[in-house]
Amino acid sequence: MAQDKELRIGYQPNPIQDASIAMMEKWGAKNGVKITKIPNSYGVYVEKMTASLTSNSDQYDVIWHNDDWGQLWAHLLEPTDDIESLKYADKWGMAGIIFNNAQGQNTVVPMGQTFGVFYYRTDLVSESELPRTLDDLVKISKKLQAEGKVKFGYVGGMAMNHTWFTWFWSMWSNNCDVLLPVFERANAKLAANNWKSALEEPCMRQAAEFWWDAINTHKISPRGMPAYDRNEANAVFMAGDAAFTVGDSVYWATFNDPAKSKVAGKVNITFFPLGPNRNEPMAWNDIWGWAIPKSVPAERKALAKRMLSDMMLDEEGQRELWKRTGAPPPNKELWDKIAKDDVFMQQLKKFNLDVTNKVRSAYYFEKWPGVHKAFSDAVIKAVTGSREDIPKALAAGASLVTNAAK
Repeated sequence: MAQDKELRIGYQPNPIQDASIAMMEKWGAKNGVKITKIPNSYGVYVEKMTASLTSNSDQYDVIWHNDDWGQLWAHLLEPTDDIESLKYADKWGMAGIIFNNAQGQNTVVPMGQTFGVFYYRTDLVSESELPRTLDDLVKISKKLQAEGKVKFGYVGGMAMNHTWFTWFWSMWSNNCDVLLPVFERANAKLAANNWKSALEEPCMRQAAEFWWDAINTHKISPRGMPAYDRNEANAVFMAGDAAFTVGDSVYWATFNDPAKSKVAGKVNITFFPLGPNRNEPMAWNDIWGWAIPKSVPAERKALAKRMLSDMMLDEEGQRELWKRTGAPPPNKELWDKIAKDDVFMQQLKKFNLDVTNKVRSAYYFEKWPGVHKAFSDAVIKAVTGSREDIPKALAAGASLVTNAAK
């Protein structure tokens, strides 16, 4: 079929996005539509796309959309409520608080679920020895290091925009959060509390002291970890140099690819270790999605919607996305089907998808990216300074977080 139409896709190279775009390319070949891929660096993605959206450019027909900036872009995106196949999407990930515009219209189509999981090396730690608490994580890591089995106990991304893989999971596992009340995401309630930061709460000090000790006292984590992004942390884990990591579930296939990973076939997942203030499992689970800029011409909007709708119904393509990544596909009806004969999906359901105490992994107001940056700067300063200065660093950051939110 002649390709006389084109859809331009703005995205960030990543296993789940690459796998989703492969579905687009298959659809394009079948429907006579050229799929043009326009990659963007993660570090500049939000700024670059925001500039494109606010200038009413039609440079992109479909763009990667994330809960982290759902409210930042909602008014600049085409409503997608008329895509009927969205009825098969996970309701938690599609909650209106995240992606709805001021008129209550949805602005996203999911590409798949994205969340962090706690990975461990099965050749080093048996199921009965898994860390149940943060203290256990330290003890087991030090034991493995003392036995010369591994260079580090734990490695994870710690730099800005990689906060989930150290700071966020450990504070959530200790009943702590960026803002107060803890785990509140309703903007009206956060505003009524004057956007108060949790940085000065005892639970946050515990989190900062845990990571300071992990790096400097116990040395179970690399000295340079405060600057690590997820890719650097993943590389350490795949080189066989760490026993534990938290990473996106979409890297399951990469971790188990013998061509890329020395630990292939020796990886499993479990619950996040708990801090002293919590005694039940925690998980988060959100979607990455695709969105259509409002400024795109009507004909291409319609074509983009048709493609995204068809992808929601493409069982073969979604199963392939699952195999290539380890990300539960956008059509929730496939989850139980996959779990029938797939052990990893059974594990994901047990340790994440079916956990009742879920945390939303971001906040949903326009200034959240700035708040996230202020939080990240504060906790990194706390962990890279002296231990006795941790309270001072957190206190200084608290007002910056609040001011960034207002």
